[in-house]
Amino acid sequence: MIGSVVSTIRAHGYESRKILIIQPIGPDGNEKGTAFLAIDMVQAGAGETVLTIEEGNSARQVIRDNEIFTVKTVVAAIVDEISV
Repeated sequence: MIGSVVSTIRAHGYESRKILIIQPIGPDGNEKGTAFLAIDMVQAGAGETVLTIEEGNSARQVIRDNEIFTVKTVVAAIVDEISV
């Protein structure tokens, strides 16, 4: 995770959600691919390695909100260690 998004106006359903900027990495820890946005479900902090779910139905299940809104990606876990 490389940062968070600050917005004064958000669409319905996003008002109380923290949105993070995620930079994918490879097993070696080097950046890989393009950064994207994800809704934080685990209170991740800048510089932490996180696990994301990038599939709409699974992401909505993690959020567990009856007033569901459009969502593609969520941060589902903070990674403690990577072993290769």
